[in-house]
Amino acid sequence: MSELYGQRVQSTIQTSYLPYAVDSIVNSNVFFQRIVRAAKKWSGRTKRVPVKVSVNTTTTSFRGYDTLSTNATDNRVVLEFTPSFHQVSVSLPGDEMSVADTEDKVLDLVKLTIQSDAEDLADSLGTAFYADGTGNGSKDILGLAAAVDDGNSIATYGGQSRSTYATLASTVTASSGTLTLAKVDTLWMAVTSGAQKPTAIYTTEAVFNFYGQLLRPQERIAKEASKMKGLVGGTGFTGLEYMGKPILPDEKCTAQAFIMLNEDYVDFYALPAANAKAISYKSQIKGNDYEAPIGLGFSWTDWIPAQNAYAFVGHIWFGGQLISSNSKRHGKLTGITGI
Repeated sequence: MSELYGQRVQSTIQTSYLPYAVDSIVNSNVFFQRIVRAAKKWSGRTKRVPVKVSVNTTTTSFRGYDTLSTNATDNRVVLEFTPSFHQVSVSLPGDEMSVADTEDKVLDLVKLTIQSDAEDLADSLGTAFYADGTGNGSKDILGLAAAVDDGNSIATYGGQSRSTYATLASTVTASSGTLTLAKVDTLWMAVTSGAQKPTAIYTTEAVFNFYGQLLRPQERIAKEASKMKGLVGGTGFTGLEYMGKPILPDEKCTAQAFIMLNEDYVDFYALPAANAKAISYKSQIKGNDYEAPIGLGFSWTDWIPAQNAYAFVGHIWFGGQLISSNSKRHGKLTGITGI
């Protein structure tokens, strides 16, 4: 960059920096932020979820001394999950750390590097939270593609077969290109039973716009998601409504999908890394939706000296598992390209 001013100015006036860095790369990460902010603590070697998969078939009317069944009914199975771990490496040369630790610093280089890399990890995890867990040799976290499936793509969930236990399957409907209110209504009814209803709907920005075009002008009211009934942790998000539930556009959402979730049955169980400490900071970064990667799952190793160089490296860990205890209460439309 060429200098605008001559030496008279350059030798007498300091260069001024803004006291924050601007992020121009990381995009929205709605589902990840909402679910991780409400994380529950992992306990035990594995997480087991007992699920009722059939009814007791010995129910009958009777009279007098009719013989009654004495058969026991075995109508539960156990879903079993193990934790997954993700990480990002953080590295700085020691001489830069030394020079940056002076009274003239505008930004804290060390903290800014950790903050930036933590947000990059969260951004990567946002994609994983929509995937099926088979990435990187099935080491990835189990995402919504595994939790919300009818068995055609993910045959087993939590170690149990969806073909054997049909109630472990979600409703998945190929939309054949078009989104219509009739298809949305049909999906809603398929995953609703009495008071058991979806609590939120996630979709892409493109499909979100398609849905908005289906509404009459007086119905097309976008609201701040944090003020929508039943929506927790949605500060700053904007959504439309269907049946009083928020429809949230998420740039991480699976392409062409419209996903209905009953979040009463979706939890992230966080497992902090051993010999590490929780991350806590006020971000120096503007331009994205992260104040900080808040949640139980994030841990920081602290700086580790490099063996053969004046440099330091650390790792930010993220551990736990995304678990649905009732996939039957979720559903999705796929292949939406227009209206």
